[in-house]
Amino acid sequence: MEPVTLGVIIGNRGFFPDHLCVTGRATILKVLEAQGIKAVILDETVGVAGSLPTDKEARQCADLFRAHRDDIDGILITLPNFGEERPIANAVRWADLNVPVLVHAFPEDMTKMTIADRRDSFCGKMSACNNLTQYGIKFSLTAAHTVDPESAAFAADLQGFAATCRIVKGLKGARLGAIGARPAAFNTVRFSEKLFERSGISVDTLDLSEVIGRAGRLADDDASVAAKIAAMTSYVTTDGTPPASLVRMAKLGVVIDDWMKSEDLVASAIQCWDAMEQFYGIVPCTLMSMMSNDLMPSACEMDIAGLVGMYTMTLASGEPSAIVDWNNNFGDDPDKAVIFHCSNLPKKLFLEQNAAMGDAPKMGYQAIIAGSVGRDNAYGTIEGRLKPVPITYLRVSTDDLHGCIRSYLGVGDLTDDTLRTFGGYGVVQIPNMQKLLAHICQTGFEHHVAINPAVIADPIQEAYEKYLGWTVYRHE
Repeated sequence: MEPVTLGVIIGNRGFFPDHLCVTGRATILKVLEAQGIKAVILDETVGVAGSLPTDKEARQCADLFRAHRDDIDGILITLPNFGEERPIANAVRWADLNVPVLVHAFPEDMTKMTIADRRDSFCGKMSACNNLTQYGIKFSLTAAHTVDPESAAFAADLQGFAATCRIVKGLKGARLGAIGARPAAFNTVRFSEKLFERSGISVDTLDLSEVIGRAGRLADDDASVAAKIAAMTSYVTTDGTPPASLVRMAKLGVVIDDWMKSEDLVASAIQCWDAMEQFYGIVPCTLMSMMSNDLMPSACEMDIAGLVGMYTMTLASGEPSAIVDWNNNFGDDPDKAVIFHCSNLPKKLFLEQNAAMGDAPKMGYQAIIAGSVGRDNAYGTIEGRLKPVPITYLRVSTDDLHGCIRSYLGVGDLTDDTLRTFGGYGVVQIPNMQKLLAHICQTGFEHHVAINPAVIADPIQEAYEKYLGWTVYRHE
């Protein structure tokens, strides 16, 4: 994950103390550096500490931001004093970056309320936001109206805003790979390429026959095949998996890696049911797990919309995402359920390798499909129990009838409840879960959902609703 770069605007109104802009600039830059965020800001020799008291400085600021268009992920407007509202809005408009904007105001020191030190940023923030609204510029706010930039609260504001910036930038221009056709039995994973394209998300396709054909041309002793086998055996325990299956998996992995690199793809969805097993003799789950674990999400059953959710959360948190089924009730607890996949879940979400027998991740075979294609044609799953952590869950779907992209999201917990089953599995607890399940059914959402081991619902909702124009249902 590359560090986020923010264009920084320091507001300044001439009637208020200039020295607040000097100290405010130094404080903001120190805080950004501590948070690992890069800054593009007017030189301190421009005006007063590079602040914007007039349109002259606003023009210079806009020129600077445009010169760094490819670098700037978002804009931070900070008000050490009231701030001149028009130059602030003009700088954002003239820069024309179309990136998220965060408005911050310094808090007042109650011991310094004289004409020499009073800020009035509390009031100035309203004026700045009023002008941004008039200009049609979308913007985000800190959790508190005014906040000490050196506080933990502002650090949280910055990290949430950085996540929103990564989502917006990452999705605009994202290139996703679709390997194979949608399985005929899975109408639930239909999606609109055109709606995603309108939001900047492109889908490149590769026929499964081409993948299998390219894999067939690779020699068993090819160096790239040997390297992929070594990567798989170091990634997860493969005891019991036939060597021939490992070779087939490795060849498939080499072909997918090469294709994604050549097409500059950031994530993939793969047809894994059941042509891969019938005509190639493995399941691709381990390869998909490895890609997701390396922050290049991979979704099964050609679920491109689900993949968008996976990639969104990886952008937001820097952690691997998984796609799972809302699969089973957990006893009679209305707020718990079993989530499951066969599985291609990333290793980082599982219990550690030294966990109790049956819970630690290992390579296995796809038990559901083995009955029809044979066990020898179904090796390659990652089996084990998910570790107990807080999670965010997210589902993205295209609504062709209404011409929009919609989603639902919320937070919950993977629990440490004991469960014995096959595949990759865990027990999730979500407050008022029956309401969520009813919403999923009544509004026709899919049975797949993306999960991520981080609490990131706020920046996702901000990115989707405010900056991408997608519809969000937030479960509380």
